[in-house]
Amino acid sequence: MKSLYDSVSEDCSKIVTQTYSTSFSLATKMLDPSIRNHIYNIYGFVRFADEIVDTFHDFPKKELLDRFEEDLFYSINNRISLNPILNSFQKTVNTFKIEHKLIHAFLKSMRWDLNKNTYKTEKEYKEYIYGSADVVGLMCLTVFVKGKKSDYENLKPAAMSLGSAFQKVNFLRDLKNDFQNLERVYFPNVDFTQFDEKTKHNIINEIENDFSIALSGIFKLPNEARFGVYTAYRYYTKLLAKLKKTPSMSIQKSRIRVPNYQKVSVFARSYLKYRLNLL
Repeated sequence: MKSLYDSVSEDCSKIVTQTYSTSFSLATKMLDPSIRNHIYNIYGFVRFADEIVDTFHDFPKKELLDRFEEDLFYSINNRISLNPILNSFQKTVNTFKIEHKLIHAFLKSMRWDLNKNTYKTEKEYKEYIYGSADVVGLMCLTVFVKGKKSDYENLKPAAMSLGSAFQKVNFLRDLKNDFQNLERVYFPNVDFTQFDEKTKHNIINEIENDFSIALSGIFKLPNEARFGVYTAYRYYTKLLAKLKKTPSMSIQKSRIRVPNYQKVSVFARSYLKYRLNLL
């Protein structure tokens, strides 16, 4: 039965989420069961694409990405794939009619990661973030509003800002790995070897502005999604606060993390606000 295979496929996407990101997995658990699996499905897809361009260094990455994209659109058009991650993703795409242009924009950014190492202009930087992060937020938003166009358009700017904020926090946290292992610097006109407090301050101001725009949209999300998204928002603002306190020299030398006990505190505080109807 196809339904049994679909269930197994969704379990695979859930396992991918839980394995690769404990924080995102915990936040996703706070979503209503009616939409939870669909967010796992989206994460599984974007994670596998990201793994191809970021970690499969001993394999033909372009060939793998080409095959992945070909299989992806076959699965969307035919509603099945023998790749369980793509099979679960196509189910979400077809259920909520996620716009294909969002998927194309995401894959474009992934292709840039194959051979583009620096982003010299603000235009390039914003286009990469739109494709790698904003559109993922918009895919999730499509699920959250269950395909309702008016709600989607109303919440679209906030969803994009949240995606941008998450991605920029990741860039700042992973500055050392991106530069030393992948030879990439995403922030335009930033010299890793000259990364200083002023540069860090400017980046953090930009991220805080994104979070400010995003927060107003979080409070307007359907109840099924609000708690989970707010939890992810609180985790990332906690990580940003830690980066803000960390000297720029230390960010160059190590990956900054939020300890597990602080993650638990974030989730507990978020849940309390949710239960008290403060969200």
